[in-house]
Amino acid sequence: MPTLAEKAELFRGLHHGPDVLVLPNAWDCVSARIFEEAGFPAIATTSAGIANAMGYPDGQRIPREEMLAVVKRIARCVTVPVTADLEGGYGDIAGTITGLVESGAIGLNLEDGESDPVQHAQAIATARRVGRELGVQVVINARTDTYLAGIGDPASRFERTCERSRSYAAAGADCVFIPGVKDEETIRRFVEALHFPLNFLAAPGLPPVRRLKELGVARVSVGSGIARAAMAVTRRIALEVKTTGSFDGLADAFPYSEANQLFIAGSARHPPPAPAP
Repeated sequence: MPTLAEKAELFRGLHHGPDVLVLPNAWDCVSARIFEEAGFPAIATTSAGIANAMGYPDGQRIPREEMLAVVKRIARCVTVPVTADLEGGYGDIAGTITGLVESGAIGLNLEDGESDPVQHAQAIATARRVGRELGVQVVINARTDTYLAGIGDPASRFERTCERSRSYAAAGADCVFIPGVKDEETIRRFVEALHFPLNFLAAPGLPPVRRLKELGVARVSVGSGIARAAMAVTRRIALEVKTTGSFDGLADAFPYSEANQLFIAGSARHPPPAPAP
């Protein structure tokens, strides 16, 4: 079994080809195991998916301890590297990185949102330093929300994003995440302007993976999309049962035996704690 430090280096290497690193985002142990069985070499978590599943809206409303507790359960259920979406760092980046490493994850998304880019760069530098002190060079995916949140003047948004991205990379980020961009021409311009790994968010209209590889994209995150798709299926079946009395929507349900099988190997790796004497 590789150490956390070894997993971090493995995950970091996946950002440098030869293929695009496509990351599905898990929100619980079931989704994580399904992604691992599908053959993904690493798994991310979704802050929105976890927050919603735990009864919170997204946007750093879930307490850090609850978020990290779910990340820890997910990391224990799989053998591949796990990187966590830890939003803006929960106001205490040093404590958040310590909790991240204790959870068994080896990387994180750290988003700037409306925060000062200079302060965000400082948070990235702190994350790098604390991870090093803990013996794990955590893989930092610095997210800038200039496009997703429409920050700043549209005419200068590209240059503003490049400026932030360069600052974050200089502070120690391994990859820069630019969600909200999906047109091929803008993606091409970013790849040509920034000479470090770039991450884009999967969404309808984003070029397929084979084209993103040609453009030089390093990483694609699915984000909360699969979690929200699961919510849509759940609502559709619920409405079908309530309004028509039909149970046909259950025809494609995951087989009971396969659901249990997902965790049989995992329970051998991580047996439940012995009861207290």
